[in-house]
Amino acid sequence: MSDSSNLQVSALYKNHHSWLSSWLLKKLGCPHNAADIAQDTFVRLILKSDALTNVYTPKVYLVRIAKGLMIDQWRRQALEQCYLEALSQHDEPFYMSQELQAIVVETLFEIDAMLNRLNPKAKQAFLLAQIHGFGYKEIADTIGVSERMVKKYMAAAMMHCLLLRKKLNEDTV
Repeated sequence: MSDSSNLQVSALYKNHHSWLSSWLLKKLGCPHNAADIAQDTFVRLILKSDALTNVYTPKVYLVRIAKGLMIDQWRRQALEQCYLEALSQHDEPFYMSQELQAIVVETLFEIDAMLNRLNPKAKQAFLLAQIHGFGYKEIADTIGVSERMVKKYMAAAMMHCLLLRKKLNEDTV
């Protein structure tokens, strides 16, 4: 980070951190979540410090980053809730450490984010194949495309899966 970017981030933090924290507290109702997201907003700002040259309305920019982080948090909570509900459906008692649960939820979040980066029809084709066991012909009929297009969608989805697997393996090393 250059010295000028460092100064810009410092100035933004000094001038807007308390305002952003208050705004987040009103939106979230929880001081801990508000503080976490405010902090994460400035971390994102530091990571994207090269984009600071085009920021003319800092509050709008900070709110946009914070809203994205809130959405990520809500998605993560929804995924975690679905995962915990699925665990509770097991007939046999099932124990998993908090650490392993956190890893599983994080992995689910990464998979969800990967699926959301796919073309919507590619995502639908992939889910129909992987979750519902549809064949390519069935998928083609269901989403209204050719089998050849389904093959392209599946290839793209599989490539995304491989890239995610590589990323997750690198993160654990």
